[in-house]
Amino acid sequence: MSGENTHSESREDRLKRLTMRSNRRGIKEMDIILGRFAQRALAGLSAAELDQYELLLGENDNDLYQWVTEQKPTPERLVELMDQVREIGAKF
Repeated sequence: MSGENTHSESREDRLKRLTMRSNRRGIKEMDIILGRFAQRALAGLSAAELDQYELLLGENDNDLYQWVTEQKPTPERLVELMDQVREIGAKF
């Protein structure tokens, strides 16, 4: 769903949708990491941060995994958010 359509969606519905997308990824590792991040942090994010998180969810899972594990550098536009994902979602 593009950012323009999210404005008619309630915050509660948006959080549910983003949580579902976080838990249903292409690879199990990202299901766990993003699912954990969604559970622990999504409710505290601002609308602008949720917009950025939604863009992050549109990225390829293999790229996301390599960014989380620091095998590849994270694109500059996602560094701050990926740092949060790494700190909150990747801690076991």
